[in-house]
Amino acid sequence: MDSMRETIIIIDDDIINLTVAADALTDKYNVFTVPSGKKLFQLLERVMPDLILLDIEMPEMNGYEIIKELKGSENTEPIPVIFLTGMIDPQSELEGLDLGAIDYITKPFSKQLLLKRIEVHLFVEAQKKKLKADNRSLTHEVSEKAKTVFELQNAILKTVAELVECRDSITGGHIERTQSYLKILTDAMKKHGIYTEELDKWDINLFIMSSQLHDVGKISIKDSILMKPSALTDEEFNEMKKHAVYGENIIRNIEKKTRENAFLEYAKILAVSHHEKWDGSGYPHGLKGKAIPLQGRLMAIADVYDALTNDRPYKKAFSHEDSVEIIIKGSGTQFDPALCDIFLKYEDEFNKISRMNNQNISAGHGWTTGDNPLLAAVTDIIALRGGTANNPHE
Repeated sequence: MDSMRETIIIIDDDIINLTVAADALTDKYNVFTVPSGKKLFQLLERVMPDLILLDIEMPEMNGYEIIKELKGSENTEPIPVIFLTGMIDPQSELEGLDLGAIDYITKPFSKQLLLKRIEVHLFVEAQKKKLKADNRSLTHEVSEKAKTVFELQNAILKTVAELVECRDSITGGHIERTQSYLKILTDAMKKHGIYTEELDKWDINLFIMSSQLHDVGKISIKDSILMKPSALTDEEFNEMKKHAVYGENIIRNIEKKTRENAFLEYAKILAVSHHEKWDGSGYPHGLKGKAIPLQGRLMAIADVYDALTNDRPYKKAFSHEDSVEIIIKGSGTQFDPALCDIFLKYEDEFNKISRMNNQNISAGHGWTTGDNPLLAAVTDIIALRGGTANNPHE
């Protein structure tokens, strides 16, 4: 068999018809002849043709039954089929085409006509295969570019988020931990059918990636407030609370300068809403209940749990058990009760993340600016302007 030629299988129970058709094609194609549907499917186990010429009137299994089986299999469905038959009524032709045949040639046939019809159909099929291959290649290329853009976005977000975090060496790793907590919560919500109608509209990966910017507004807070080692005055705390609006404005300004801003929409919502409280006593807008975006309600639980379970200059870390109790007591006042129920079901998963962080810190594997060369350079600039890395205020 010549690998450079296309392969054609002819099925007909009449040996004379098989011989005539084969003689017409052998000069140009690899040709196999079989007398029945049974023999065809046996041959297809080892030979995959480019085209099948199929008679209709055959015993045991007729052409209509054969093409139904061919088109019902994932492996053989793409093979183009031409009916080569003595049946000349329009109804038979229509039935064959409805079943998936690409053409209908009546016997007796002209050798030149048969060759030309086959040539045209094989050319069309080759173009279809090329188009599919090109589409797969293009899809892969687009996917790779999208992946690159996603990774670049994530790297930028991470650098900006760590720029905020580097002013607080105590809370290093806060970003990564809260991302892990959000992943636990969103997975659990899908599993238990909580707010799934809204979640189904989200790109969860973008949401979690964007959560890195939830505290970006702290960049605009004065060092004297952000890095104060003691309790804030009422006036200072009111200024500190403005970081939510500052964060929203920073992200909105970035949005104006880029068209790739889907990920920034989540970040903007998170920045401005993660300190709102279920009973309306939060800030900056005093939103209440479901008027608080779901993104902010989720971030509130992740953010508070992490703050509770880690040391700060003004307090020691609470135990996991005490932190869980505090959050559950806040159900219906500070936090969305439905999300608190989910948190309680999966609090062991939160504990694993928290314990892993404490083990890393004990082993000397905590976060440092050296992990990010760009961030290290920015940190040096902050040091030159007299900044320090000791901010106790969440």
